Amino acid sequence: MSTLFENINKNDLELNNLAKVENFKSSRSGNPIANQFRITLQNGTEIFQSYNSIIAVKVNGLTFLDRTCWNYSNTTSRYRKEFLNEDTKTTKQKIKDDVYVLMDLN
Repeated sequence: MSTLFENINKNDLELNNLAKVENFKSSRSGNPIANQFRITLQNGTEIFQSYNSIIAVKVNGLTFLDRTCWNYSNTTSRYRKEFLNEDTKTTKQKIKDDVYVLMDLN
């Protein structure tokens, strides 16, 4: 067992379903989209990752967007819109209104 868990009673470990990682799916074919991930943590936190970059995090009713990557490309935008369930115009307004927090997530 790694040192991270060595002082924890193994009966107390709740590692089942610690995180669920799913590819976004094509709206046309239903096939998984490579490099576009929705990660759901056991505590309910949701993360949108595109390739190796965290784009958005939803946690405790707050939404955080990466300052430099949130609107990086058409592909990133397509799946960010799906993750947030809104268009880019709405996202920009929420950033302006301080509903969403821009920060360095990577």
